[in-house]
Amino acid sequence: MINVLIIDDEPLQRDILCTILSDEGYNVYSASSIEEARKIINETSPEIILTDLKLGNENGIEILNDIPNKTISPVVIVITAFGTISSAVDAIKRGAFDYLTKPVDREVLIFTIKKAEERINLLRENLRLREELYGQFKIEGIVGRSKKMLQILDIVKKVTPTSATVLIYGESGTGKELIAKAIHYNSPRKDKPFIAINCAAIPETLIESELFGYEPGAFTGANTRKIGLIESAQEGTLFLDEIAELPLNLQSKLLRVIQDKEVRRIGGKDTIKIDLRIIAATNKNLSEEVAKGKFREDLYYRLKVVTVEIPPLKERKEDIPELVRFFIEKYSREFGKRISDIDEKALQALMNYHWPGNIRQLETVIERAIIICEGDKINLRDIQDELRLNIPKNILDIDIPDEGLNYEALEKELLKKALIKSNYVIAKAARLLGMSYKTFWYRLEKFGLSENFPKRENFLK
Repeated sequence: MINVLIIDDEPLQRDILCTILSDEGYNVYSASSIEEARKIINETSPEIILTDLKLGNENGIEILNDIPNKTISPVVIVITAFGTISSAVDAIKRGAFDYLTKPVDREVLIFTIKKAEERINLLRENLRLREELYGQFKIEGIVGRSKKMLQILDIVKKVTPTSATVLIYGESGTGKELIAKAIHYNSPRKDKPFIAINCAAIPETLIESELFGYEPGAFTGANTRKIGLIESAQEGTLFLDEIAELPLNLQSKLLRVIQDKEVRRIGGKDTIKIDLRIIAATNKNLSEEVAKGKFREDLYYRLKVVTVEIPPLKERKEDIPELVRFFIEKYSREFGKRISDIDEKALQALMNYHWPGNIRQLETVIERAIIICEGDKINLRDIQDELRLNIPKNILDIDIPDEGLNYEALEKELLKKALIKSNYVIAKAARLLGMSYKTFWYRLEKFGLSENFPKRENFLK
């Protein structure tokens, strides 16, 4: 049963409202002042609060300051005289759900309370699904109840008890590593290491020693023994992100690791028996890479025992509201701000956007919005600049205005976009812009973006 708290200093008005809502089946409490209301809120945790704006010398909207910081906060509806509707609008800006004008119409009251109840039930359902999700896959950030996400989680649930190799497909920013972690931390290997390596982020000359390790004297500068990441993942999980970028000569060595379950350090004579699970991820079509001769066919079939395809965000837009509220909660807590929601226009703008950077881009937009938001709710103004930063598919389509362009500002924006899209992996960002690692880093220094790298706040300015 829904608990409703009515706050009104007029006994007759309070009794009428209590009678109407009690007859509708609600569990109704009443208070004549803010002080009395605070006690009832602490004792009964009402889901809906109906408050008059004028309570003697008090302002009923001040009750918003006393709302407990819970996962599901009470829905507040204010009652105002016709001449003070502007005060009610201000209350909504501060977080109230809706307002009613005096004299309160019975049918309008019931309709508004029903809408508030629907809001509460929706929040409860979202919470239930999220808790169920976290109960099965205890990884922060896996959010969504779309049909495609539930299908993915069903596959994850089936594969976790096994040691099968898994291949995860998905565009950059869709959450491939989160799925890999969900598989690992719900498997029998959960208490063993989860080792992740981005094959695109490490120069080709170093990746072999990172993966396989080396013995002293294996090459110039190898003065001590180094344990490779494959060996470090013993009895756990090795996550190979951007597997399509692994050089062909190392693909053959990785294939032997999978087949023979042993590894040999560079310069070593002995092989080391290993027991680990390999999860690989890519944003490329590996069968096409095989056809081009860029990826070994035998390794491809070894990796794709079980495949998981994560859809881009534009194909699961029904998950956006829950993702948005997840990120609002996350960054409000991180930055110590009291921002609890997003207004309908802003949410609709996010729903209409095409999200080329997927969930990672959405997270960045919300993170920046939390930083610059001045109220307790994100509005369109807080996000619209980020959604306008689309570079045309053909850069030559940019119209040069009569007053000219600031070329350096445009170049700086391209560098920032490449970093965000690559999750701040310089090697990958450089490749996105057709630059060498050295050239890209030079340009970062040129525009002052290398200082304190890779702190994200430098790229949110």
